[in-house]
Amino acid sequence: MSDSETAPPATPEGADALPEEARKIASGYAFTGPALDLGALLWDGRCHAGAPVRIPLPMLNRHGLVAGATGTGKTKTLQLIAEQLSAQGVPVFLADIKGDLSGIARPGQEGDRVRKRSGEVGQEWAPAGFPAEFFALGGLGHGIPVRATVTSFGPVLLSKVLRLNQTQEQSLGLIFHYADTKGLELVDLKDLRAVVAFLTSDEGRAELKDIGGLSNATAGVILRSLTAFEAQGMADFFGEPEFDTAGFLRTAEDGRGVVSVLELAAVQDRPQLFSTFLMWLLADLFHDLPEIGDADKPRLVFFFDEAHLLFDDASRAFLDSITQTVRLIRSKGVGVFFVTQTPKDVPADVLGQLGNRVQHALRAFTPDDQKALKATVQTFPRSAYDLEELLTGLGTGEAVVTVLSENGAPTPVAATRLRAPESLMGPVDPAELDRAVRDSSLYGRYAQAVDRESAFERLRARPAPAEAPASAPAKAPKAPKEEPSLVEQVVGSGMFKSLARSVGTQIGREITRSLFGTARRRR
Repeated sequence: MSDSETAPPATPEGADALPEEARKIASGYAFTGPALDLGALLWDGRCHAGAPVRIPLPMLNRHGLVAGATGTGKTKTLQLIAEQLSAQGVPVFLADIKGDLSGIARPGQEGDRVRKRSGEVGQEWAPAGFPAEFFALGGLGHGIPVRATVTSFGPVLLSKVLRLNQTQEQSLGLIFHYADTKGLELVDLKDLRAVVAFLTSDEGRAELKDIGGLSNATAGVILRSLTAFEAQGMADFFGEPEFDTAGFLRTAEDGRGVVSVLELAAVQDRPQLFSTFLMWLLADLFHDLPEIGDADKPRLVFFFDEAHLLFDDASRAFLDSITQTVRLIRSKGVGVFFVTQTPKDVPADVLGQLGNRVQHALRAFTPDDQKALKATVQTFPRSAYDLEELLTGLGTGEAVVTVLSENGAPTPVAATRLRAPESLMGPVDPAELDRAVRDSSLYGRYAQAVDRESAFERLRARPAPAEAPASAPAKAPKAPKEEPSLVEQVVGSGMFKSLARSVGTQIGREITRSLFGTARRRR
């Protein structure tokens, strides 16, 4: 064992005046390699600028949690970490729920509060903007449109969006399985509706008979859920061109990591949709990225804001897939930070894998708040602080921190006054934001939706069945019927089944489904 492995951690310069317990905490953050600076140690009501609190850069792919009550500074913490990651050449993905993270692209504004904070924590503050790209789900909002095909989104995630129960989710899985094996690509929601309608028709019912079948009642629920989903204006999120998540892994010409900001303010009233779409982005990255093992720095750090929405009403299959994704994506160089109010918002199996914690203040106004506070305290290592008292007394921009050290061991719990972000702490002007979006090299690729021929269009374009031979007995004329719907035209054409059987299976063979049942055919 080398001297560097056996030597105790150095005490930070300027920390000698601290009491012994505080010196032990400070020495736990005296890393020798590259690290991000969070702030300075708080002890006995005082901020000690000579005792910095930091996160080792290689440990950012060991995942993390940023938690705290509303208004305690979580968003600014995200901004602070994202800035430093970008400066170190690490791309960052930020989900911008409130629409106030676009300022990361512009230099901050110095003022009395910034000067006071930077002086307290020993920060040499200088205004700086960082390279950023702006995205919006389906183009709803200020950003490059992000879309997914129904095929690649997969049955598990779609079930979460549609609020299907376990039985209905399993039936949707059968529908996707059928489409995959027949090479029927589901680009948008009308493709899926057509397949569901066919599989419950007299002609198509036998297709799933050997693997469980699809009941009319379950199919009806799925179709009604799809209709309601579209009625809320959500169909635009599915289609082409499908977003290539490799676009998040870019660096600027000067070597800084690009910060990808997904604006969600326009869809913040649709939490099931945006939280599940974020999971699709992460699952797609997992599906495509190669293993790299431990690296000097992450390939990407992904911040998952309002994380509790992801886990609300989630099926067992969905939770299992999240757990597996978080467990395995670390070796692909991706770090995931969940952002929420309390650790209890995150399932225990996921929480146990989050090695870096930044816990802002909690409020304890109700019995439920008290329970959440006690549960939060129990998730931290033993500490020299009275954490229950500390967590309810922290000010805005202060937090309790514990991270993984350079050798992978948890650092001592440290009350921390956080540094001030150097970029603009607020949104940029919408007109300026729109200009930045149009000037992006990605804009031309994704701006315009494309409705190319897929299963539904091909079926409608098929010729009608041949007329009966002249010798066939004439049938009595039928009463005029109401004009059939588009789906009825598809399944009633008599051609759906023959097409599904005759379509080459090459596409179907290329579909491989990963976690969450997600798939990707083309790049």
